[in-house]
Amino acid sequence: MPFLLILLWLAAALLASDVAHAARLEVAPDAPAWAHLGATTLLVLHIGGGALGLVAGTVASFTRKGGQTHRLWGRLFFAGMVVTYVIGAGVAPFLEEGQRPNFVAGVLALCLLLSGIGAARRRPFRAGKAEIVGFVAALAITGLGLTFMLMGAQHESGTVDGSPPQSFVIFVVGGAAAAVGDLRALLKRTLSQSERITRHLWRMCASFFFASGSLFFGQPQIFPAWFAGSLLQFALSFGPLFIMTGWMAKEWRAARV
Repeated sequence: MPFLLILLWLAAALLASDVAHAARLEVAPDAPAWAHLGATTLLVLHIGGGALGLVAGTVASFTRKGGQTHRLWGRLFFAGMVVTYVIGAGVAPFLEEGQRPNFVAGVLALCLLLSGIGAARRRPFRAGKAEIVGFVAALAITGLGLTFMLMGAQHESGTVDGSPPQSFVIFVVGGAAAAVGDLRALLKRTLSQSERITRHLWRMCASFFFASGSLFFGQPQIFPAWFAGSLLQFALSFGPLFIMTGWMAKEWRAARV
């Protein structure tokens, strides 16, 4: 698992080094009223869900694990992020600008979120159909990440829909880590308390990072000029990974006692 942390940090750094900016959901000015209403509703839900998720995830991260406060804010984080990821991934293929990377990112973040919350709720943890589906999805995401890296390297622009090849390392590392975790769970059939908590922590925090990175790196136009490249941008974007590292280190120490 320490090796996994190193890979996740490396992949996140590469992603943030030249991340593509997310396109905004808009419709043509002469589109019917229902189209404007639908686009506005989706946009509000996407932004509102993300804002709720970021606040709730932060509170849940700093409260006692397993406590009532942690569970409450964890549920709010889950609800907000599900709405955000479903809308983001669902809308991405229909935007005028190519958004294939954003679609895959949304699917990966959603898979990590669902499997992470599943690990928290299933006591004792026994692998089943959910892990089979997760394993197949994680392999597909890993394959897409490798494909996008190759496509970007070969394209005349050096990108895939505006994203450079190195940004897809996060798909390869995140997808492969999820696939290995699901395969391990399927082979073992059951996970110990420590293994279950570790599965919950890293998947929830990695999913949290997709949301924070998408906002603080992917939407620079909503922040003042001084924010770009600042220590605050780095801290807010990578905060979930710092939290993941700290909690997992604590869990490992407790498991060895």
